[in-house]
Amino acid sequence: MSSVHRYHPASAHSLATLEAAATPHGWSEGNYQDSINAGHPFYCLGQQEIGFAVVMPVLDEAELLNIVIAAPQQGRGLGRQLLAGLMQDLQQQGCQRLFLEVRASNTPARALYQRCGFRESGLRKNYYPGHDGQREHAILMEASL
Repeated sequence: MSSVHRYHPASAHSLATLEAAATPHGWSEGNYQDSINAGHPFYCLGQQEIGFAVVMPVLDEAELLNIVIAAPQQGRGLGRQLLAGLMQDLQQQGCQRLFLEVRASNTPARALYQRCGFRESGLRKNYYPGHDGQREHAILMEASL
């Protein structure tokens, strides 16, 4: 079992490349560089190449901005392990709630979040760009830590 720990990513390019291979709707290199520059905490599972997450803490709350498990590693419970580890660290830092948004069509991610104690708390209609110029809803979720 790999340990979850905070780290400082060396390259926004490597993060974007790993995510592009894992999901069709990933962040750009610029999105990652913005988070690195803003000092958002990054977490990884063992090594960045397995999986990573980025959060934005604000006082006693935080938002999960992104979580990625490398495509060959998906389906092995590593997302749950990464999420549980970062939630534990955030709680130890004094955080009381964690928020996130997820594509309505991302059934595996929604199931993961529910298994980790998240509940649906809202909806952002037509939030994400979708296929063929269509838009997709974002489901808002939150968990107490």
